[in-house]
Amino acid sequence: MAETHQDGGSGGDFDLSQFYQIFFEEAGENLDQMEQMLLNLNLETADDEELNGIFRCAHSVKGGAATFGFADVAELTHQMESLLDRLRRHELQPTSVMVDVLLESADASRSLLARHQAGDEGDALPTADLVKRISILAAGGILSSQKAVAPAVVAPKASVAPPVALEASAKQVGDRELVITIGPLERPEQADAIQELFRDIPGLGSIKLAESSKASHKVFHASTASTDDDLLDLFAFHVARDKVLIETMSAPRVVEEGFGFFDGAAGAPSASSVVERAAPTETGFGFFDGSPGAPGAPAEHAAPPAVVQESIQASKVAPKASPSAASQPEAATIRVAISKVDQLINLVGELVITQAMLAQNSRALDPAVYQQLLTGLADLDRNTRDLQESVMSIRMIPMSIVFSRFPRMLRDLAGKLGKKVEFVTQGEATELDKGLVEKITDPLTHLVRNSCDHGIEMPSERIAAGKSESGTITLSASHQGGSIVIEVRDDGRGLSRTKILSKARERGLDVSDQMSDAEVWQLIFAPGFSTAAVVTDVSGRGVGMDVVKKNITALNGTVDIDSAEGYGMKVSVRLPLTLAIMDGMSVGVGEEVYILPLSSVIESFQVKAEAVSTVGQGSQLVKVRDEYMPVIELEKVFQIPRFDFEKSSDIMVVVEADGSRVALLVDELLGQQQVVVKNLESNYRKVPNVSGATILGDGKVALILDTGALVRRSRH
Repeated sequence: MAETHQDGGSGGDFDLSQFYQIFFEEAGENLDQMEQMLLNLNLETADDEELNGIFRCAHSVKGGAATFGFADVAELTHQMESLLDRLRRHELQPTSVMVDVLLESADASRSLLARHQAGDEGDALPTADLVKRISILAAGGILSSQKAVAPAVVAPKASVAPPVALEASAKQVGDRELVITIGPLERPEQADAIQELFRDIPGLGSIKLAESSKASHKVFHASTASTDDDLLDLFAFHVARDKVLIETMSAPRVVEEGFGFFDGAAGAPSASSVVERAAPTETGFGFFDGSPGAPGAPAEHAAPPAVVQESIQASKVAPKASPSAASQPEAATIRVAISKVDQLINLVGELVITQAMLAQNSRALDPAVYQQLLTGLADLDRNTRDLQESVMSIRMIPMSIVFSRFPRMLRDLAGKLGKKVEFVTQGEATELDKGLVEKITDPLTHLVRNSCDHGIEMPSERIAAGKSESGTITLSASHQGGSIVIEVRDDGRGLSRTKILSKARERGLDVSDQMSDAEVWQLIFAPGFSTAAVVTDVSGRGVGMDVVKKNITALNGTVDIDSAEGYGMKVSVRLPLTLAIMDGMSVGVGEEVYILPLSSVIESFQVKAEAVSTVGQGSQLVKVRDEYMPVIELEKVFQIPRFDFEKSSDIMVVVEADGSRVALLVDELLGQQQVVVKNLESNYRKVPNVSGATILGDGKVALILDTGALVRRSRH
C-alpha cells in the first residue's frame, strides 16, 4: 500500500485552494440552515425528517472540511454527526442541553472556518471541551450545565468508552470491498488525486490501483466503510460524478453485534460472505438496511459459491440506476460576486441615460421620414426598461435573509435575561435592495434587542399584569407605495411618558407636559438618552437609538414610534425600495427641472387661484374631492428665481408619503422617464428635501425630490 501512496504523490500538485471559496460559502449556508432547524426543533415530537436534515448539514460540512484538510472542523463536525446520528436513530431523546451544545458547536465551526478563510491567522478556538461534552451526550451521559459534567449521573468509564470502540471496530471490520472505475479522464492527475484522498483523510480506508487500468480509465480496489454517496461527494472535487462507477465486490455479512466481516484473508472475501441483499447505501455509516441492530440475512439465504460472479455482475447495474450515484439534477443557481452585479447595474444606468438622450434628440424628427429610426428607438426604450427591471431584480433579496439571524439571537438573549420570548415574523418574502439590506441589519438588531431587554417583562411580572408568561416580538415587512415598511412590535411594558419627560428634564432638554405622545416618543432618539435603571452588557448605556435613527435617515428613510404603556410598543422603519434606478416624473418650475418618484405620485390637475385657501401663518390648503390637503410651492421651497414674471404656477401634483398627501405647485409636467439615482451626499453634501440627483437626456443635472421630507415639512 505504501507504493500506492508514493505513486499517487503527483496528485499533491493538484491545487484544491481554487475551491476554497465555494466550500466556505456552502459550509456557511449549511451551518445557518442547521441552526435554523435546531431552533425550530420540537424536542417532544422531533420527527425523522427534521433530525435527518440537521444530520445532513453536519455531514456535508464534515465531508468538505476533511477533503480540504481542515482537521479541526472535521473533528468537531464528526462529533456532532455522531450525536445527531444517535438522535435520528431514536437511540437518544433530544434535550435542550443537546440543542445548546450543537448550537455552540455550529458557532465554533464558523469561527474555525473564518480563521482558515483568513489564512490561519491568529490563535485557533479551543474545542477540546466542546468535543468532550458532545461525546458524553452521544454516549447517553448527562451534563449538569453546558460547561460541567455531572459525574454522579454519568456511568463509569466503561459506559463512555464503548462509542469510541464501537466506531473503531466499525472501521476495521465493517469495511466494504469496492471496485471503483473512473473515466474517461481529462487529466492523469485526477486519478492520483483520488488516491491522495484516501491517504490524507484519516479513517477513509485504503485504495490500490488495479492492473486492469488503462490510460483513459482507472480501476481501483478500495476498502472503506464510507457509503457510495460519501465517496461521490469527496470525488466530486476532482472528477465529475457521472465519470465515477462504484461497484461492490461483496456485501458484509451482518452478525449479532451488527457488524459485517469477512471470513477469508484481507482483500479476499469468502463466497459465503456474499448475501442476497445489496450493500446498504444509507447516508452516514450504512451498516444496516433496516433499523439499528436489525439482524442480517439468515445463513441459509447466503449465496452459494456458484452464483458469486452473478452477484457481482448484478451489483454493477445498481449504481447506474441510482440517481444519487449517476445523474444529478442541474444546479438552479450560480454564485456571482456582488461587484460584478454592481458593475452590471452601473452599465445599465449609463444605458438608461444614453437611451434618454436619444429619445430627447429624436423628438424633433419627422415620423414620416424617420419611421424606421423612431421604431428602433421605441424598441430600444422597451428593451432598456426590461433589461433594467431584470438586472435590478438580481440585487433584490428577500427579507428572510435579515430575519433569519434573529431567532438565535433572541434565544440566547432571553436565556441570559431569564425571560420567555416568542418570535414571530411576517412578510419574509418581501424583497429589498441588497445595499439597503446590509445597512438596515444593524439598526434592526438593536431594535429587536431593545424590545427583548426593555420591552418584554419578566415572566412573574407578566403574569401579575394578567398577560401570558411568554412575551411576543413580531418583525414584519411589507411594501407600501414606493417604500418598504419594516415594523418591530412587542407586547411588553411599552414606553412610560412620565419617565421619558423626567429623564429629558434631567438632561436639560426643552420639554413640556403639553407635548403630544408622538413628540415625547421622539425624545428617546436624542444622543445618549436612556431610561434604563441599570447598565448591562445588553443595553442601557444610551448608545443605539440615536445611531438607529441616524443610519435610517442616511438611507432616506424614516423611523416612527407608537406605544401604549402596559401594552407594548411598535417601531416603524420606512425605506425607499431601491437606491439605483427608478421611474420618475419630470416637473418644471421656472428654469429648473425636478424629478418626483413615480411611486409617490397620485395624480395631477390644473388649479384655479380661487380653489386655494390661505390659513394661519400663510399656509395654503387646496380642496380635492372634498378633502383638504396642504399646498407646497416648490418655487418658494427652493427659492427659484423667475424671469417670466407674468407666469404663475397653476399645476398641482399630489404626492403621498408616510401615509399623508400634499399638493406640489409646479409650472409644467415634462414627462415620465427612468432615472438613474446618483448619491448627492457622497458627491456633494446633504441637501434638505432632496434625496439624490440624476442626469437628464440633454446632459443637465436634475434633483430628485424627497417626498417624505416635503410631507413632514407640511406638518410643521
